[in-house]
Amino acid sequence: MCKDCGCSIVEHSHSHKESHSHEHHHGDSHEHQKTHKHLHDNPQLNDPKTISVITKILDKNDQEAQHNREHFNSHGVLCINLMSSPGSGKTTLLESLSDLADFKFGVVEGDLETSRDADRLKAKGIEAHQIQTGSACHLDAFMVHKALHHMNLDNMDVCFVENVGNLVCPASYDVGSHLNIVLVSIPEGEDKIAKYPVMFRQADLILFTKTDLLPYFEYDIEKEKYMARKLKPSVDILEVSTKEVNSIKKVSEWIKFKMEMR
Repeated sequence: MCKDCGCSIVEHSHSHKESHSHEHHHGDSHEHQKTHKHLHDNPQLNDPKTISVITKILDKNDQEAQHNREHFNSHGVLCINLMSSPGSGKTTLLESLSDLADFKFGVVEGDLETSRDADRLKAKGIEAHQIQTGSACHLDAFMVHKALHHMNLDNMDVCFVENVGNLVCPASYDVGSHLNIVLVSIPEGEDKIAKYPVMFRQADLILFTKTDLLPYFEYDIEKEKYMARKLKPSVDILEVSTKEVNSIKKVSEWIKFKMEMR
C-alpha cells in the first residue's frame, strides 16, 4: 500500500511529501471529516503533525485537480474516472467501447507495474499513456497532470482515467474528472457495495460487469442495486457484459448523453 493515504502512513508523511507527488483529495468537507476520523481512530496515525501534513496534502491535490478540470474544459474534453477492484473489467470495457462508441477517447492508465493495459488499448488504436505508480494504490491529480502532457486532448472528446484496481484509496482522490464510474463484477460476490461505501457514494454510474456469469454465482443483483441506491439515490446503474453488444452500447449512450449535457 502507499505511504500517504492512511494505509500505512506513520512517520513517513514528511519525507514522502518531499520525495513523491502523491497528493491527497477528498471531494467535500464530509469526506475530509471522514479522513480525520480515520486518522484519529487509528492509534498509529493519532498525531497532530501527521494530520496537519495530510490535510495540506489533501488541499494541494484539490487545487491540482481543479487545474486538471480547467485544462479538460479548455479543450472541450469530458474526463471520466474509472474505478474498481482489480479484474472487474475496466480495460476490457474500454476495448469494447472503442469498437462502437461514436466519440473519440483516450486513456490515462494507472497500474503499480507493467504497461500491459496501455499496450492492450494502443493495439486497439486508442491513445493511451501508462502511469506506473510503484507502491501507490491509486492515482492522484499530480500524476494525471503529468500524463496529460503526453496526451493530444485536441484529438479526443473523452479522456478516461483508468485508476489503479482498488476499492478504497481511489475514492479519496480527485484526479480532475467530471464523472466517476465504478465497476463491480459478479465474480467478486455480494457485499462489495456494503463493505466499501465511500467508493460507491462517489459514483455517478455503477456498472455491474460480467453479468453473463450470473447463472453460475449466487448473486442477488437486485439486492446490490438496492444497496447502491440506499447509499446514493441518484446513482445511475447499468448491467454490462462484453459478450452482449447492446449492454456496451448503453454505456456509450450514457457517456454521450453526459457529453451533450455539459
